[in-house]
Amino acid sequence: MNRTTTLAGGRGAASPARRRLLASLLAGLALPAAPALAQRPGRRARIGLLMPYAEDDVVVRRRVAAFRTALTGLGWSEARNLDVIERWPGDSLDAVRAAAAELVARDVEVILTTGSRVVPIVQRATRTIPIVFVGTSDPVGQGLVASLMRPGGNTTGFSQLELSDGASPLVGKQVELLRELLPGLGRLGLMFNPENPAAAFHQRSFRMIGETLGVASTLAPVRGPDDMAAAIAAFADALGTARGAMVLPSDLSLLGHRGGVVAAMARHGLPAIYADESFVEIGGLASYSADRLDLFRRSAIYVDRILRGERAGDLPVQMPTNYALAINLATARALCIEVPATVLARAELVVD
Repeated sequence: MNRTTTLAGGRGAASPARRRLLASLLAGLALPAAPALAQRPGRRARIGLLMPYAEDDVVVRRRVAAFRTALTGLGWSEARNLDVIERWPGDSLDAVRAAAAELVARDVEVILTTGSRVVPIVQRATRTIPIVFVGTSDPVGQGLVASLMRPGGNTTGFSQLELSDGASPLVGKQVELLRELLPGLGRLGLMFNPENPAAAFHQRSFRMIGETLGVASTLAPVRGPDDMAAAIAAFADALGTARGAMVLPSDLSLLGHRGGVVAAMARHGLPAIYADESFVEIGGLASYSADRLDLFRRSAIYVDRILRGERAGDLPVQMPTNYALAINLATARALCIEVPATVLARAELVVD
């Protein structure tokens, strides 16, 4: 399967990803100067990375690499002034608790992590070590921070969703894309993990969209790979002659088991739209989400500012600035879906 990327600009132009990185780094460097602690002779900063995925997860590794590269551009080098302690406990919350406790015991100066179920665990492990999250949904509603502008405490970071009236416009845009791909769409299914604190507003957004469009909707709560396969089979069997598709919001368990999810969708000939482009890279039909690489790059700016003396609680929680649409044309053909040229023109990633 070939992976191609649709980029704006002519030959020789900087890619959108590179332009975003440069803009983010310049924005961070243009902020008021913090104490130059990194320049103290002999000082080695120590940061912890807690990623609740398998250690060989190439997609999340790619995001961590983007963070590391951006941090290097801000003057931090493992050869000279930085120690990075990584922990990859998978999606077992018991293993996450153990990894968080270990990082705290190692006396790191800041912890970078991700996941709505993971951040509260890290917060319980330490109220003093700064925490920077990447990709957490509704941090105020979940009680992770006091407010977006003044988070307070020891936590700040980068949200993957913008909320409006307690709902997520992202779900609406995902459904709009499904309707463009599937004229006559009659039923929608939402697969979600009920243990994810973000599940409540994903469901609320989904119900609102279904009522607005007059489309029948089905909720499919899942917790593990067996649940996921069973939910996909049940939804497909219940469709009958109706044309249906599933929506999968962001969740670390869904992402961690994406291979099985995409394979089950293919077995049942079921279209789906995901909240992470990595599903599309392995055969999922489409995704629309915040640009995760961009969020990880931007998080390096906050880690840098904290290492130079600023307080996490004084750094505003940031919203996504870039969203990415991905389409898998091979999967579309297998599902007998003709992708409109208007959708292809908006796609940043096209897999064929």
